[in-house]
Amino acid sequence: MPYDTGCLDTGDGNRIHYAQFGHPEGKPAVYVHGGPGAGGPKGPLRAWDPERYRVVLFDQRNCGLSTPHAADPAVDLSRNTTTHLIADMERLREHLGIERWLVNGASWGVTLALAYAQQHPDRVSEMILQAVMTSSRDEIDWLYRGAGRVHPEAWDRFREGVPEEDRDGDLPAAYARLMEHPDRAVRERAASAWLAWEDAVVSAEPNNRPGMYSDRPGDAQLAFVRICAHFFAHGAWLEERQILRGMPKLAGIPGVVVTGRHDLGCPPQTAWELVKAWPGARLHISEDSGHVGSESMVRVVHDAIEEFKDR
Repeated sequence: MPYDTGCLDTGDGNRIHYAQFGHPEGKPAVYVHGGPGAGGPKGPLRAWDPERYRVVLFDQRNCGLSTPHAADPAVDLSRNTTTHLIADMERLREHLGIERWLVNGASWGVTLALAYAQQHPDRVSEMILQAVMTSSRDEIDWLYRGAGRVHPEAWDRFREGVPEEDRDGDLPAAYARLMEHPDRAVRERAASAWLAWEDAVVSAEPNNRPGMYSDRPGDAQLAFVRICAHFFAHGAWLEERQILRGMPKLAGIPGVVVTGRHDLGCPPQTAWELVKAWPGARLHISEDSGHVGSESMVRVVHDAIEEFKDR
């Protein structure tokens, strides 16, 4: 159970839900969830020592318990960008009276964690990153088009989920338009097609759980897909390879990067390039893992958390 929960008013109509677990005087750490739009976990990851860490979980804008919720098409997403999320993290750190914190992120959370760290390196003590994605246009195109070479039948259904005139163009942008439709039935069909593709991408992994993406409540599905499509249609508002080019800014910040050999959605090449550009970071490629992870990946993350708790 959290020892503290609250909602942070961002001053522009958004309220960011957060919870704190562990020891109030422990080493501060923040977990940055994926998606974007998936919402944070309801409890701390099992690797965190509750006597030594103060773990902060939060729901990014318009998802989870943060309000207003993106399932409502009337909610304006123009104030939900990478820049806004970086500012939210920094505002939350200040609100909680934390000087520096360990930043842990997964998948899209890696992009946001690194974008935050590059803007505020003096506020980051260490980083632990898994299932690495930097949200470059190349990575986005691979995830929503290139990976169709592996699952052509599933990708064809994903492609057919948008109007015929959009099928050879920017699929995330086409889905973003559908997710703004006033008819909930249209949005639900689009969300179902998007989530079926996300499920297909991880379907061949050793530890895949069927329905990993689609097995969530209806409003959570709508928010997840609407926010994902919104971000990826805009290249996450990042210049191409911006994150990789900015890695020298993190020299001196210890980092552990963990990726799965079988991660089709976020192939290991990105993690490899990231660590090559990050002085002092360590890379572990888990041979039995994909995007979903595995026990061996959990052990690597646990060991990194243990390593950093007394630092």
